[in-house]
Amino acid sequence: MSTTAPAPAATLIIVSGLSGSGKSVALKTFEDLDYYCSDNLPILLLPDFVRSLMGSHDGSAPRRMAVGIDVRGQTDLSQLSHWREDALAAGLDAQLLFFDATDETLLKRYADTRRRHPLSQLGLSLPEAIARERELTAPLRRAADAVIDTTGMNVHQLRRKVVTGFALNHGNKLSLLFESFAYKRGVPAEADFVFDARVLPNPHWDPALRPMSGREAPVRDYLDAQADVQRYTAQLTDFLDTWLPRLGNDTRSYVTVAFGCTGGKHRSVYLAERMARHAREQGWPEVATFHRELD
Repeated sequence: MSTTAPAPAATLIIVSGLSGSGKSVALKTFEDLDYYCSDNLPILLLPDFVRSLMGSHDGSAPRRMAVGIDVRGQTDLSQLSHWREDALAAGLDAQLLFFDATDETLLKRYADTRRRHPLSQLGLSLPEAIARERELTAPLRRAADAVIDTTGMNVHQLRRKVVTGFALNHGNKLSLLFESFAYKRGVPAEADFVFDARVLPNPHWDPALRPMSGREAPVRDYLDAQADVQRYTAQLTDFLDTWLPRLGNDTRSYVTVAFGCTGGKHRSVYLAERMARHAREQGWPEVATFHRELD
């Protein structure tokens, strides 16, 4: 008698934290990884929001969702932890991520961006608004599955932290991250494999292609038409298909495959996207891309 394995639980990532700590960057990263995302959702609407998404029986319900929660328009943030417990009991894999940073870091980021703090409308100075927000979000910080301190992180480091630490569902499967980079800014320290794309024809020298990236069709078409590119990708595909599955027996949960070129815009991006697409076609369950010079 054959049995069908139960479908994995749908995932909900609740993104919260202090304004200016990187919540928007994190939520955009989840969106880039095909999570169904909604920002600044009132906590009172969160249960109905999730139920409406999961209520579809035609297979269209998203399996991965991310929701941004902050202090704007909220009544009692402590309610979130209670609702999260109900969601877990109902079989939903609900995780709460709290983003934090030092006061000095937040003050500098607001000075650099010239944005207004959400609580400034209460007539508070920026330091007072930050202190008040810490007080209001304290229940979320205590209930969080993970607190991510973004002090000292730039946007690229934060995105990579989200991709490798939370967006990929490691489980018992090996997750793959295909990354592009520019050699002039250094090789990513976390890369497990590094491949040099500078030997390939460079779209940069075509004035029509120069403003584009390796994500765009004209650049892909240009590189697809190059014999050296086809030979390179064929050998690369054979190598990765042979050796990546062997790493599944290791203790690691993810592998980073990095591609570098001069500017990190055309050839390396093209290869990262092409290899990620191939990995998905091969049945790898968790595949992500990260373009250091673009994202």
